[in-house]
Amino acid sequence: MPRYALKIEYGGAPFAGWQRQKEQPSVQGAVEAALAKLEPDVPTIAAAGRTDAGVHALGQVAHCDLARDWDPFRLSEALNYHLRPDPVAIVACARVDDDFHARFSAIERRYLFRLVSRRAPLVHDAGNCWRVVQRLDADAMQAGADRLIGRHDFTTFRSTMCQADSPVKTLDELRVETLPYPGGTEFRFHVRARSFLHNQVRSFVGTLERVGAGAWTPDHVTTALEARDRNACGPVCPPEGLYLAGVTYPTDPFA
Repeated sequence: MPRYALKIEYGGAPFAGWQRQKEQPSVQGAVEAALAKLEPDVPTIAAAGRTDAGVHALGQVAHCDLARDWDPFRLSEALNYHLRPDPVAIVACARVDDDFHARFSAIERRYLFRLVSRRAPLVHDAGNCWRVVQRLDADAMQAGADRLIGRHDFTTFRSTMCQADSPVKTLDELRVETLPYPGGTEFRFHVRARSFLHNQVRSFVGTLERVGAGAWTPDHVTTALEARDRNACGPVCPPEGLYLAGVTYPTDPFA
């Protein structure tokens, strides 16, 4: 059966997450339903990462095995037709080798978190950013973020429901970018690692927001990390500002 890689963009608001669920809408369920319109017996598709309810994606990657030898462009066009009106789009499609696996072949995952500081409610970005009313110190947040770079036991920054075998991960990048925003400031957190723990990015951003607001110091981030205790974490921020920005493979399947 020919194998295809799909690069998928989606808005997470209407979904209970990526993973298919019996009684709730999911992104995986929407894509598999579209595939079923093309071929009746499509096996379960696999994705690079299982995003939570409300989390978005700019570059999720999944793979599927089909019986028919599809032209990748025609396959993406057909899927996009059947995905309507769900906020899901196939932005790239490629034929890949049989040993390609969207999850296990990945060597890096990149996340983006958008945080807007302004008094007024969000209108055009409602549901796509986390808004806070207080002003934030970007330099302080970056100083706190720098304490998290490297290989650490991230027990403090993972959900108690996390199913990973080990809390030890290597964080390659946690960079705070500042952008002008009407009536306020947008802060973009760029996060990069081979793999992540459940709620790790949202735990990072919620903690760093406390640093930016002046409630914590960067030293408190180090103390929380070294505590290896979930109770030492700052608040976990809401999901609407989080995006799976991209996935890296040894060879780009979409090049």
